[in-house]
Amino acid sequence: MRHSRTRRRALALVLVFLSPLVQSSLEQLATGAQLYAKHCASCHGANLNGSAHGTELTGKTFLSKWGEKGTLDLLRYNVENMPPGRRSALGEADHLALVALILDHNAVKKPVNAVTTATNVKIASGEVVQGDGEALDSWSDAGTISDIAKSRSGFQNREVHNFRAVTQQELNQPADSDWLSWRRTADGSGFSPLKQVNTQNVGKLTLAWVIAMEDGSNQGTPLVRDGILFLTHPGNVVQALDAADGEVIWEYRYDYPPEAKTLGGPTKNIAIFGDKLFLATYDAALVAIDARTGRELWRTVKADYKQGYTHTAGPIIGDGVVISGINGCERYKRDGCFLTGHDADTGRELWRTSTIALPGDPGDSTWGGQPPEFRAGGDMWIAGSYDPQLNLFYIGTSQAKPWVAASRGMRPTDAALYTNSTLAIEPKTGRIVWHFQHTPGETIDMETGFERVLVDGDGQSWLFTVGKDGILWRLDRRDGRYRGHAETMPQNLYSRIDTKNGRVSYRQDIIDAKIGDPIKTCPGIYGGHNWQAMAFSPDDRSLIIPLHQLCSDLVGREVERTVGAGGYGGDSRVYEMPQAQGQLGKLVAWDVDTLKVRWTHTQRALFLTGALTTAGGLTFIGDLDRYIKALDSATGKVLWQMKLGAPPHGFPVSYATKGEQYIAIPTGMGVFRAMTSVMSPDIHQPANGQALYVFKLQP
Repeated sequence: MRHSRTRRRALALVLVFLSPLVQSSLEQLATGAQLYAKHCASCHGANLNGSAHGTELTGKTFLSKWGEKGTLDLLRYNVENMPPGRRSALGEADHLALVALILDHNAVKKPVNAVTTATNVKIASGEVVQGDGEALDSWSDAGTISDIAKSRSGFQNREVHNFRAVTQQELNQPADSDWLSWRRTADGSGFSPLKQVNTQNVGKLTLAWVIAMEDGSNQGTPLVRDGILFLTHPGNVVQALDAADGEVIWEYRYDYPPEAKTLGGPTKNIAIFGDKLFLATYDAALVAIDARTGRELWRTVKADYKQGYTHTAGPIIGDGVVISGINGCERYKRDGCFLTGHDADTGRELWRTSTIALPGDPGDSTWGGQPPEFRAGGDMWIAGSYDPQLNLFYIGTSQAKPWVAASRGMRPTDAALYTNSTLAIEPKTGRIVWHFQHTPGETIDMETGFERVLVDGDGQSWLFTVGKDGILWRLDRRDGRYRGHAETMPQNLYSRIDTKNGRVSYRQDIIDAKIGDPIKTCPGIYGGHNWQAMAFSPDDRSLIIPLHQLCSDLVGREVERTVGAGGYGGDSRVYEMPQAQGQLGKLVAWDVDTLKVRWTHTQRALFLTGALTTAGGLTFIGDLDRYIKALDSATGKVLWQMKLGAPPHGFPVSYATKGEQYIAIPTGMGVFRAMTSVMSPDIHQPANGQALYVFKLQP
């Protein structure tokens, strides 16, 4: 039944792309739809409407640039540039099929015949260009390579025996051997108390086992309970494995509509509570899976994926409630962005809290008079953190959309609450107890929507977070008061940051920027910091923070003001920071008490994973050059490294079973490759290689 539904949805995806054309072009369009879903949709969106990593390929903005050009111009551009870093992946016939698909989505007059190199057709009108454009010589690959047919195996799910239900107390204070939440503990620290592997013997690490994973953006986090590892794959696939040797016990595959998948399909985390695993799906649903058998127990739909709603991060358990945010809020829609709390046993929605200030909310006036349906943004790309003593859940929201204030009919002086903020939420009710807005009216895609790390010290209860701008924020997590900040790297976005209240002031040219005006900033839209989470090292009382030494130019574009339109509305160019001297990757240790840097490590390759710290005095992290590295958390010295089959990605973890400590790290890139292939063409970047590598000490 599940497989038949998948086939019907795959057929439906093809039909969505097809207009009523004559038979001669139907086959080419069907091929184009399949190729687009495989090679293009992760960056340019399932319906060609664009994303943070790729421009839209249909509509007003696209036609303003390409409408008067012809199919041969588009073909030539695509052959020379697409897919980024993998131009040899597609042949001439493939590119023609993709051009035909784009033409069908944009041309007023639909083409009767298949697109070829013999005829040049205007993108907007669909009319043949007479005597304009130079026909391309036909060419073909040395050989054709078909997609490898995916066949079913005879594998049968088994049961995890002697599974112990997970309590809220265990989530708050897990056993040393377990990794029970996204960053192991509810406080988001990314720290393991295991120390069998330490600074003295880390050089003896060896590969224990490895397992291949599904294709896609592999940003997941394995969970471990009593020697059972729960692995989240791209494609909404979850497996239970023996954590000692990688033997698969059961596998769960969620049946999602292909068009619901965005940005390569990252799923940063799942949650575990009681005897259930909780997965936030591509099609904006929440499902509970039996941790013993892999059987689906319940499914609750949070929103309509056809309106663009989706998930890239999973839930956190706070006071027994399954709490999760949502993505896909860049489009104008009647219902804006929100987070929800669900009953763990039944899936029943307990509450829903908007991350957009709506009429009746005290922050309503911060949207510059925009009607509610044109208040976009406020997504939650990253799972939050939970303080059981204060009984507060913390999460970060992203910026308002479109990116540039002028594109959304506003000014940077319009704060647009509750975007780009830290929210403190009451788990049982969803009530916002306090908020702190890091950059009011954010206008250059420099969100502070990433991890929240909770640290105590000298009677203080702090919350730390860092955004794309590289600003490390320290807040009192009891009431949201500003308690200091640090600039982890040079920045030129702000002319001033008030050290009394943390209020930032943009450069005047950023405030005055209109549609079409280039805005130059360091750091740029990839950071600074990004989703690669920092980790806390309690022995040194330091936060280990991955950073990107990149700048960017951003140009805001005019955006159609209708429900269903909207989007990011910007074009960008990324380049190296002037002072980086070729060292794009940066890892820093920042003292939480003094807000001073302890050490800095720079290198050519960007860091692409979150940081993992351990009681053995080590920090583990992965980079673009396919290395997993172990650094001394006290000094930043590299003590061990190993080159893997593909760049590490996602979030490394450490656990113990049968008396041995293990280090596990996912590999396989996603949409970041659109940037890294341009910024680091000297580094080989495989387009596949999704896997989980697991290490332990040599016997």
